[in-house]
Amino acid sequence: MATQHRISAKTGIVIVATIIGLAVLVFWSSMGLTAYRVEVCMAYEGRSACRTASGADKESALRTASDNACAQISSGMTDSMACGRSVPTSVKWLDGK
Repeated sequence: MATQHRISAKTGIVIVATIIGLAVLVFWSSMGLTAYRVEVCMAYEGRSACRTASGADKESALRTASDNACAQISSGMTDSMACGRSVPTSVKWLDGK
């Protein structure tokens, strides 16, 4: 004999409301992360890379783009940290604040 599982109307409403609430929260929280956009180019040991990143403030956008560029041109944690301490070859602020 097969057992039927039915969701009550209240449970269904709670599930739908929770999903909508989470979607709104994700959308709302991600809106603040794109306040600043920057393209950073880094050079390390003869290699170079440019990466674009966004952040809620200039410092976090710049750090993220630098870290991403260094990840492309360095190998290992020591090289990545050394690359991250170097001065970017170019910094270009894109649309944003």
